[in-house]
Amino acid sequence: MANVTIDKARKAYGSVEVLHGVSVDIRDGEFVVLVGPSGCGKSTLLRMIAGLEDITGGTIGIGGRVVNDLAPKQRDISMVFQNYALYPHMTVAENMAFSMTLAGAPKAEKQKRVAEAAEILGLTPLLERYPRQLSGGQRQRVAMGRSIVRKPQVFLFDEPLSNLDAKLRVAMRAEIKRLHRRLATTTIYVTHDQVEAMTMADRIVVMNGGHVEQVGRPLDLYDDPQSMFVAEFIGSPSMNLLKGSFDNADGRPVFKTSDGIMLPLPGSVSRPSGIEAIYGIRPEYFSLAPTGSGIPAGIVVVEPLGPETQVTAIVGGQTVVTMFHERINVQPDETIWLELQANRVCLFDPAGRRLT
Repeated sequence: MANVTIDKARKAYGSVEVLHGVSVDIRDGEFVVLVGPSGCGKSTLLRMIAGLEDITGGTIGIGGRVVNDLAPKQRDISMVFQNYALYPHMTVAENMAFSMTLAGAPKAEKQKRVAEAAEILGLTPLLERYPRQLSGGQRQRVAMGRSIVRKPQVFLFDEPLSNLDAKLRVAMRAEIKRLHRRLATTTIYVTHDQVEAMTMADRIVVMNGGHVEQVGRPLDLYDDPQSMFVAEFIGSPSMNLLKGSFDNADGRPVFKTSDGIMLPLPGSVSRPSGIEAIYGIRPEYFSLAPTGSGIPAGIVVVEPLGPETQVTAIVGGQTVVTMFHERINVQPDETIWLELQANRVCLFDPAGRRLT
């Protein structure tokens, strides 16, 4: 096991720079998820850690040594790919032992490590099968087993669940997290799926346009986003963001939307009237108010989800998504009245930076 230190890492393809001085410290034994939209640089950064992409500037350290100029096989890492990368003519056992075979490991040692990894992943009955005889989830477990057999200092996962159906993805998320708890090996996991990031990570690195937007524990990012990008990207449904400006009503500070709806502010907030800002509130922090009191909202869509009801509505000419932890009997084109938890509001300047 080892810590991973990324210090001002840059990557350019000719004159096009795709990573702009990324710095992240990953602790020994930590499970860190790199998340962001397609093209943000997360997979490029992972491949640089693995040695599959050259680094243009900065340094990458694994276990206290700089690995910028080391070949992948010298970095003591193991990578699990999106497409499994199994050899079709080899059995499960042969695929899992392949790296040890290349290294000339004794047969007894190979068999011992393969048996241990197979037991951890529930693959023991499948060791003599070929990849074509396995389901997608079983193939992914074989790919993970091949990494475990190597006993690396760092596991790297590059969107390993993107080829699986929704139900299997949920099961494999739990499998990978259980594996990490058992092995306690430093793990860096890339995904564009923020639900995967929230449910699996010790810490999340949110990336955008080759920069790190914010690093933190999942619930810290959810509750305390430092930019509108993080507020929108983390959470499903994402945070509601309403345009407007600060104002006063009866001597108390309020937020006035661009269509004149007055919204409450946290008690600690005081800004001069007229300053423009963005008002952020999560869908679950709304509740129904008695008719005629609170904030009027015109219903657009009602989505019953069993124990919850998601309602899309118009508030002051802007769309909001609300999530009620109950079944409510409302219909499109009706008007409902809403209250919200002012202490849960996040405020941003027009450029998208968090206001304190």
